[in-house]
Amino acid sequence: MNRDELNGKVDTVKGKIKEGVGKATGDVDLQDEGVADQAVGHVEEGVGKVRRKVGNALHEVAHQIKD
Repeated sequence: MNRDELNGKVDTVKGKIKEGVGKATGDVDLQDEGVADQAVGHVEEGVGKVRRKVGNALHEVAHQIKD
């Protein structure tokens, strides 16, 4: 897991908390902010996964060239 994946997971959890608190208190703006944070978190986590997979692929290619 890289930094992007971790930050994405944190943003997703933060968003779920905000959404829940917004629902519980009737604060529609906080609820919407929570949904937006979750979306950002999912995107950031996805970017991190892609970055990790590309890095792993490049590492593998480098080993094949070296050998």
